[in-house]
Amino acid sequence: MWSLGRWMLRTGLAALVVALFFVGWRPRQVAAWSRSWLATTENTEPEFLAELRAAPTWAPPSSVIGIVAGHSGAQSDPGAVCPDGTTEAQVNRAIALLVQERLRALGYDAVVLDEFDPRLQGFRGPALVSIHADACVRREDLTGFKVAVSAALQRNEDLAALTQANRLKACLVEAYRQTTGLAYHPYTVTRDMTEYHAFAEIAPSTPAVIIEVGFLGQDYDLLVQQPERVAQGIVDGLLCFLEGN
Repeated sequence: MWSLGRWMLRTGLAALVVALFFVGWRPRQVAAWSRSWLATTENTEPEFLAELRAAPTWAPPSSVIGIVAGHSGAQSDPGAVCPDGTTEAQVNRAIALLVQERLRALGYDAVVLDEFDPRLQGFRGPALVSIHADACVRREDLTGFKVAVSAALQRNEDLAALTQANRLKACLVEAYRQTTGLAYHPYTVTRDMTEYHAFAEIAPSTPAVIIEVGFLGQDYDLLVQQPERVAQGIVDGLLCFLEGN
């Protein structure tokens, strides 16, 4: 009986303490204390997040293939213009979109970029091809295509990057010639091609070339009426390079 009485006394005292606690500490005080604690937490959170943002992060190499539609975009000129109003920019973009579509159908990721696309800055990927077309002049000797790599790679003596760019060029030349039937026309490669602005904007590790897919004058029927063949020639060249053939 004494043990039972002592237990009941202790229980009663505990209940009294709890009741006094709730009577003396009103909900408003509890709420005020909660807000104070949260404010303290919020004040320290930005510093913590800032430290996270400042921490170095590792970015894996991009797997996206870059396809530049030459002369496309609001900040660029239309390029060569034919008597019927067809512009080089229109032709280049139509081909670029077909290249992208076919690469994606094969499981590759590809993005179409404008001539002065801000995404060119530091672009990293397994390859980049800039698509252009030559003058809209009908002359028997002005037919064929040409491909160029960056002249800066030779000046900088970056052997690894130069080797990859030349391998991409060789693949593109051979595949494009076989698919389109056009002749390789290297003697009209200009400084505008070898000093192409995008070469200096993309990451040095990205193999890149510029291709003039033909002359809009003498090769008009192929470039305008059969863009699928043109696009397939570029895709075949990229596959040759990417798959090591």
